[in-house]
Amino acid sequence: MRNFFKEFKSFAIKGNMIDLAIGIIIGTAFNNVVNTLVSKIIMPPLSLMTDDVNLSNKKWVLREASEKFEEVAIGYGELIEALVDFCIIALTIFVMVKFINRFKEKAEDPANKDVETPKNIALLSSMEKLLQEQNNILKNKK
Repeated sequence: MRNFFKEFKSFAIKGNMIDLAIGIIIGTAFNNVVNTLVSKIIMPPLSLMTDDVNLSNKKWVLREASEKFEEVAIGYGELIEALVDFCIIALTIFVMVKFINRFKEKAEDPANKDVETPKNIALLSSMEKLLQEQNNILKNKK
C-alpha cells in the first residue's frame, strides 16, 4: 500500500499531471465562453434568418402529452446547437495548436537566431555537431 501512495505521489507531482489539470480548467472555462457565443451571438441572427425559429425548442414529438403520460420527443434542435458548439471549439483548438506549433518549430530550429533555442535542443544540436566531427576524424584516419 505504501508503494501505491509513493507511485501516486510521483505521478501527481510530475508536470504532465499539472498540465492536464490546467488544461481541464481552461477547457471548462472555454466551454462556457463558446456556449454563450453560440446561444447569445450566433443563434439569434440565425433565428432571424429562419423567421424567429429557436433551434433549441425544435423537437420531433413521438408521443403527445396526456393526463397519463408525459410528452416523448427527440430534441434535434439541441443537437444542432451542440454540433455548432463542437465545430467552434474544434476550429478554435485547431487554430491555437497550429499557432503554437509554428512557434515551437521556430524555437526548435537551432539555426534560427530570432527565437531563443531551448537548452535541451541547443545541447542536442551541439552533441550532433560533435558526433559529426568525430565521424569525420575517424573516416580520415582510415
